[in-house]
Amino acid sequence: MIWGGITYEARTDLVIFERGGINAQRYVTEVLEPHVMPFAPFIGEDFLLMQDNARPHVARVVTAYLDTVGIRKLTWPSRSPDLKSY
Repeated sequence: MIWGGITYEARTDLVIFERGGINAQRYVTEVLEPHVMPFAPFIGEDFLLMQDNARPHVARVVTAYLDTVGIRKLTWPSRSPDLKSY
């Protein structure tokens, strides 16, 4: 599994998970703390974290962590429409 963050003006380093799956605690310690937290001040007060509804992203421990450090999340609908054209 690979994780990365992008904005209009910058990007984070890629995080490559070589061992096993990812759970909420691993998401906090291996993605949010070392990559999102240092990146957020670069963007400024308008920083908004966009992530899908994967279980590690919506877990209580992740939500509590983001609330504690003051990172706002974009609300993602549980059943967002498929955007590909037919």
